Amino acid sequence: MYRLASFLAVLALAFLLPLPQAPAAEIGVAELPLEARETLALIRRGGPFPYRQDGTEFGNRERMLPPKERGYYREYTVKTPGVKDRGARRIIAGGAREFYYTDDHYRSFSGIRE
Repeated sequence: MYRLASFLAVLALAFLLPLPQAPAAEIGVAELPLEARETLALIRRGGPFPYRQDGTEFGNRERMLPPKERGYYREYTVKTPGVKDRGARRIIAGGAREFYYTDDHYRSFSGIRE
């Protein structure tokens, strides 16, 4: 009985907690780092992309972007000067017209304003 009551309490809390919302912050294209502007241009041209992971599905597991069907979001690496791996910066593309920038590996996002 105690387990069932605990389970129901957790379940109720899950429905009462607010869902993560779309990023409140916005950043203009001109405000993006040069490397992010270059990545955005590559996305619009359809590549070629420097990293094999570019263009792969972004699952939005953090639930910080608006909920969409699976496969809607794609991620692209933004080069970070002085870093030998992919670094933490990304542009997430939703469809062909919705773009988000993160410089902290998905902990926060800014909508890119055209």
